[in-house]
Amino acid sequence: MNNWEKITGSDMTKEFNIFEARVKKLPADYQAAWEKIKTNLWPHSDFTGRNLMPILDGVLGLLEETAADGQSAGEVLGDDIKGFCCALVGEEGAKSFRDKWRKQLNNNIAKKLDK
Repeated sequence: MNNWEKITGSDMTKEFNIFEARVKKLPADYQAAWEKIKTNLWPHSDFTGRNLMPILDGVLGLLEETAADGQSAGEVLGDDIKGFCCALVGEEGAKSFRDKWRKQLNNNIAKKLDK
């Protein structure tokens, strides 16, 4: 990956297109679960979202394997997809990018006020 791809995010776009092509081969319940997983994981990304790409790849691999075994998405993920996603990114209530920025801003203000 060169700098231009990092700046524009074209490397992630290519990878995401590959993910979506893989998802289209899955049964409908898995496709719906994939959409919910993406929705619940994105708030835990860093500024670019690059930190989630390995996690998304691993989840998609899990979905492909279990679909090949004939299991339903509900059997694999359960009813709590949000909880499943929180377990993937860390403990319950993992920090989102907004929480990280808020903490950084508060620390910077506290430093300025202490001077």
